[in-house]
Amino acid sequence: MPSIASTAHYFPITGPDNTLEAMRLTRARMGQLGISTVVVATTDGAAGVKAVSQFTGLHLVCVSHVQGFKGPGTQELTPENRATIEKAGIPIVTAAHAFAGINRGIRGKFATYEPTELMASTLRIFGEGMKVSVEIALMAADAGAVGVDSPIASIAGTGHGSDTAVILMPTYSHTFFELKVVEIICMPSPFHPGIV
Repeated sequence: MPSIASTAHYFPITGPDNTLEAMRLTRARMGQLGISTVVVATTDGAAGVKAVSQFTGLHLVCVSHVQGFKGPGTQELTPENRATIEKAGIPIVTAAHAFAGINRGIRGKFATYEPTELMASTLRIFGEGMKVSVEIALMAADAGAVGVDSPIASIAGTGHGSDTAVILMPTYSHTFFELKVVEIICMPSPFHPGIV
């Protein structure tokens, strides 16, 4: 990857109001670095639909919440948004969350934390979007939707929408410590009142 000066952008608020700007900044940085793959977290599909138009011509992968995340038989990705994303030929990865899965079941049953949940909490030191950016890259690699031999962009957010984007070297969940965050493109400012 070429060495090109970078400046991280810090949003004064968290959440969906940052989505289009986070995607614009990411697309620009991908162009500077010659990166062609981007993964985007999308819960109800709104961010995924926006990503379809923002990343035309690039390899876009959307990653949704696992089935049953909000309760038995539920899927938060709306049928309308799924149809829009799939009509554009964009793959949607829906899989067990890399930092949760069975470990969350153990916590619920035995009231104890497992190592992957501690890792997730450590990444949240940088904000919820950083944790999710790393997690969706693992999930996409595990699903074979992205390769692990070159850097990608990863976009996520705090609750809904997109407010965090990074460049990282992806890997599989079983080789987690080979993942490297190369740079931060944007994230909510930890110094802004109301974010911390």
